[in-house]
Amino acid sequence: MLDRWDPLILIHAVAATYALGFGVVQIFRRRKGDRPHRIVGWTWVVAMALVITTSFGIRTINGGFGWLHALSLFTAFTVTMGIVAARRHRVKSHRSFLLGSYFGLLGALIGVVAVPDRRIPDTAVHHPWLVAAFIAAIALTAAASVWGIVNLPARGPKKAAGQVSESTAENSEALPR
Repeated sequence: MLDRWDPLILIHAVAATYALGFGVVQIFRRRKGDRPHRIVGWTWVVAMALVITTSFGIRTINGGFGWLHALSLFTAFTVTMGIVAARRHRVKSHRSFLLGSYFGLLGALIGVVAVPDRRIPDTAVHHPWLVAAFIAAIALTAAASVWGIVNLPARGPKKAAGQVSESTAENSEALPR
């Protein structure tokens, strides 16, 4: 029911949904290591950090910690190691740690959705329009963000229209006409 969606769980669900979307972009985007890859990657890391931290405020039915909390601790480790690997230019390790983190997120989603009396399946059964609106809103905002990030202009000084750099002007004089 809707009364079971307290703000912490809502933040957790929104962050996890964004992490799922941005993760797909990172996995299937052809160019790696460029500026958009780094921006989308850091956005994914922030979403994962929210998922991890909010998970510890969410208790099991018994009021304690469960296997998903252990997964959160492990995910915090793998995301951190993925960042360290990227900083050290260890691409294979970076990819392995972060792909593992992403697949752990998918596993957690399957675990949560598979139990019928949990919030997501319950809400989907009783309020399917709400779930559809939630997914649509997340998908649209994530797609707009990714589109904006991928279409960022390249870094560097901006030149006025028709302006030629000094090195280009010098080289153009030396070229045969």
